[in-house]
Amino acid sequence: MNKSVYTFGGGANNNDDARSRDKTIVGGKGANLAEMAGIGLPVPPGFTITTEECVSYLAGGSDFSAELRADVATALTHIESAVGKSFGNNADPLLVSVRSGARVSMPGMMDTVLNLGLNDETVKGLAATSGDERFAWDSYRRFIQMYSDVVLGLDHGAFEEALEIAKEDKGYFSDTEMDAGDWKALVAEYETIVERELGRPFPQDVTEQLWGAIAAVFDSWDSDRAKVYRRLNDIPGDWGTAVNVQAMVFGNMGETSATGVAFTRDPATGERAYFGEWLVNAQGEDVVAGIRTPQYLTKKARETANAKPLSMEEAMPVAYGELAAVFELLEKHYKDMQDIEFTVERGKLWMLQTRSGKRTAKAALKMAVDMVAEGLIDEATAIRRVDPMALDQLLHPTLDPKAPRDILTKGLPASPGAAAGAIVLDADTAERRAERGEAVILVRVETSPEDIHGMHAAKGILTARGGMTSHAAVVARGMGRPCVSGASAVHIDLAARTLRIGNRDLKEGDLITLDGATGDVMAGEVPTIEPELVGDFGTLMTWADKHRRMKVRTNAETPADCQMARQFGAEGIGLCRTEHMFFDEARITAVRQMILADNEAGRREALTKLLPEQRQDFHKIFEVMTGLPVTIRLLDPPLHEFLPHGDAEFEEVAQASGYGVEHLRRRAAELHEFNPMLGHRGCRLGVTYPEIYEMQARAIFEAACDVAGQGEAIVPEIMVPLVGSKRELDILKDLIDRVAAEVFAEKGRTLDYIVGTMIELPRAALMAGEIAESGAFFSFGTNDLTQTTLGVSRDDSARFLAQYVEKGIYQRDPFVSLDIEGVGQLVSLAAERGRATRPDIKLGICGEHGGDPASIAFCETVGLDYVSASPYRVPIARLAAAQAALG
Repeated sequence: MNKSVYTFGGGANNNDDARSRDKTIVGGKGANLAEMAGIGLPVPPGFTITTEECVSYLAGGSDFSAELRADVATALTHIESAVGKSFGNNADPLLVSVRSGARVSMPGMMDTVLNLGLNDETVKGLAATSGDERFAWDSYRRFIQMYSDVVLGLDHGAFEEALEIAKEDKGYFSDTEMDAGDWKALVAEYETIVERELGRPFPQDVTEQLWGAIAAVFDSWDSDRAKVYRRLNDIPGDWGTAVNVQAMVFGNMGETSATGVAFTRDPATGERAYFGEWLVNAQGEDVVAGIRTPQYLTKKARETANAKPLSMEEAMPVAYGELAAVFELLEKHYKDMQDIEFTVERGKLWMLQTRSGKRTAKAALKMAVDMVAEGLIDEATAIRRVDPMALDQLLHPTLDPKAPRDILTKGLPASPGAAAGAIVLDADTAERRAERGEAVILVRVETSPEDIHGMHAAKGILTARGGMTSHAAVVARGMGRPCVSGASAVHIDLAARTLRIGNRDLKEGDLITLDGATGDVMAGEVPTIEPELVGDFGTLMTWADKHRRMKVRTNAETPADCQMARQFGAEGIGLCRTEHMFFDEARITAVRQMILADNEAGRREALTKLLPEQRQDFHKIFEVMTGLPVTIRLLDPPLHEFLPHGDAEFEEVAQASGYGVEHLRRRAAELHEFNPMLGHRGCRLGVTYPEIYEMQARAIFEAACDVAGQGEAIVPEIMVPLVGSKRELDILKDLIDRVAAEVFAEKGRTLDYIVGTMIELPRAALMAGEIAESGAFFSFGTNDLTQTTLGVSRDDSARFLAQYVEKGIYQRDPFVSLDIEGVGQLVSLAAERGRATRPDIKLGICGEHGGDPASIAFCETVGLDYVSASPYRVPIARLAAAQAALG
């Protein structure tokens, strides 16, 4: 039978069981603790309860089996024998931490309990054995507050208020001024709060405490904040979390003790320099929660910041030297930048965690390229290591360095990038206003895991407290949001919905700008400039292009978008939507005249006005995209989208067409459709109103001939949308070929071109073998193919799709990432049948899925020739295509 509990440290050896270091079984934290112990690092002994037990617990009514209870009791004796202490022993108690550990890092999303095993009696034994009564009572008050919050569900605010009152009564400024008697009195106050709020005393049975904490960690896997984080990061809900129970080591045992968080390289810039923060006489949550202002890890960082408190390098040189040696060992072992938690207990260094550290996109690129140069990894590993979606952080504007800045204050540059928006003071407001399309900046004293939805909705995050490794900093870096933390000049009045920064008063809704690279907080909105994608970015893209098989095109229909896409490395246009050109203010009246005409002559009159405009559109695009294929989709949306709405618009069409307004209103009513998505649109327009597609084909060929006359190579690919049968494509291909022949005769020039179709209906996928007899290429329009396959409207599904993802009906929103199980089968089938008929058929995808890495990986398995993405997603697609090719 597979074990449910695995021990580590203290001489434990699970090397014979690969599961003990399998992240899917023991989680990332458990696997890495076992790994560190195995290579001889100082790891406090402990044990890990598997993710499988979490899944069983949540599925089985939140209960534990007798077998698991017995296994935990046995594992607990392993810790006891390793440290020489007994759990629950009044004279010399063993204390443990209980922490979560999913297979991927989810910082701050799940629960932790420290100092477990303390009660009214064991606290006295801890005081005696440690020789430090203050430390013992401080640890007990921490435990009561944390356990009451995490396990008992009590509001931590009541405990914080009691602490503040106690400090005020004594005239203290900081927690460190509290003595043993003060902490002892506060423990009594905390126990009173628990009994008052809960109706029963704080639990004194240490075994009850342990199982309560294990249950809380398992339950936190399904907490609201964890669900939001999983949804945002595409983490399946059925993975579960492991639980790590570990002997406590104490960083709060006086001036020779400390705790800290460190990275082996700078997670913001990628520079090869130790980066981190530490606190003397503190426990881990003090560093990450912003309770106390942490100190710099290295002397260089302290001097750069012009800070006074000594760095760990200066204050504890021996322990720092041991830590630096561990940094080097772990980087070489894992071949990646590590995020490390450590404690120094009375001069002895202990390692509490290591994991591959979260980093900004800029840092990820630099680390990947540098590590190849250092010989630590190869090009393929570097390509795999950078998250394609993280590149999005680099593809958008940054603050213009020449623009004036009204600087309100300066905080810590916790996550780079720039953002401007309206001040909002809580997560719910941030989410609500962002849904209305507003750019917002979330401003908090400090963020907590409950703020995750607001942090995602905001363009940037500003906190008054917290350091470079605070919750706000770590989560913002992972999300790619600019963040300025520890801006102590920010004072928030939540009741009044205002804030004061220095001597400036602002209110919720006022505009501010953050510069996450410098820590500057500015009034108003500062202009931005376009990014320059050179250096490490260019190096990694060169490697990616070398390794990928699929081409990457862009979805674009303006010269500016086409130019941007070429700069980002697009190898052609996979989708040029001609209808977007029709909405231009200068031509919409002619479009409406064409639509509302009740005979062919009236339509042709209006189309004659549109021809030169459409020809000029294509001429500009062909000039930008010379030498590359350009796929142009003929008119696709239902005509009603172009209809006039108000009296003024009907008057304009009346004057242009000569028809009366009432006649036009009646005509508009005749064109009304109950379900236009499935109505008179796409190739159905070309079949019933062939003059529309004739005009578009003429505009394409005339523009192509004119640009080719300038000596440029032009390769038009004309795409007929919404085809469901070969006959539809035959009719329209004949029309396109006829217009081409006419234009070539008029221009005295012949060009190569091909005609193909979008596969966006299930019937088209099923009939792909026949359709390929006429179509030289298929472009999968997966937006509509998803709608028509699932019977779900993209425009109306937002109100329920999130629940479908949450309940596991879909793993991800099918409009964000392709539904491989359903829609993917149709893509595979159409590709197979199309190739069977026409072996050289060109196959691509041009829906929004063309910029989604998971969908791109699927396209590689099908063997598509290219993917097409929006301009800013072209680099993302290039990297994702390389990763897909590498497997």
